[in-house]
Amino acid sequence: MVAPSGGVNYEEFAEFQELLKVMRTLDDRIVHELNNTVPTASSAGKTDASRTCKQLYESLMAAHASRDRVIKNRIAQTSAVVKRLQEERENNLDDLVLLKQLRKQQTKLKWMQLELNVEEVVNDRSWKVFNEHCRINFKPPKNE
Repeated sequence: MVAPSGGVNYEEFAEFQELLKVMRTLDDRIVHELNNTVPTASSAGKTDASRTCKQLYESLMAAHASRDRVIKNRIAQTSAVVKRLQEERENNLDDLVLLKQLRKQQTKLKWMQLELNVEEVVNDRSWKVFNEHCRINFKPPKNE
């Protein structure tokens, strides 16, 4: 978790962010996807807008749940490391190396928690666009 130089392992966090970037592809391309698949008034008879919107809805739900799970798992893992380091620190207050490790893991945990905020913004944006394009053709189930 800690880089050999003693700093936060930026490569590990960068890999995590890259994973999320790849997982957010659908959200990043939603406007393009909707413009290409949901018919306008002039082309309404050429495609099944209801089916297309339903499929996109299901894809968005799955993508959002998957990313949420990945982020929360990483937060849980990092929280466990922080907790363990805090317990070790309580037993050894003079260990400065341990203190540095603890601070670095706490910083990493904050970064992970910030990703939850980013995720919320990405999801809100996607649902807004989805609803603007599909509100006439598809009504999501009430329980979701």
